[in-house]
Amino acid sequence: MSFLLPCPNCGPRPVEEFSCAGEVTVRPKERPTLRELATYLYFRRNVAGVQREWWFHRLGCELWFQAERDTRTNEILLTELVGPAVRQES
Repeated sequence: MSFLLPCPNCGPRPVEEFSCAGEVTVRPKERPTLRELATYLYFRRNVAGVQREWWFHRLGCELWFQAERDTRTNEILLTELVGPAVRQES
């Protein structure tokens, strides 16, 4: 199903210009157990509804960004560039 995806840098473009890298997940803290690592790498929630995902504009500006997409309708609710994560020392 084709739809327009609004790149935060280039504006609305056909979804075929992009690559989806899947839903945003929470990276394990410290050194994960084998089970935590496997869960992080291979298991996804795969919700029927709004999901936050990573997208790459491969035929455009070549930027990574996150989008909130309703997986039932492919409606894009939000797209935004994400800066580098700041590691907090405990």
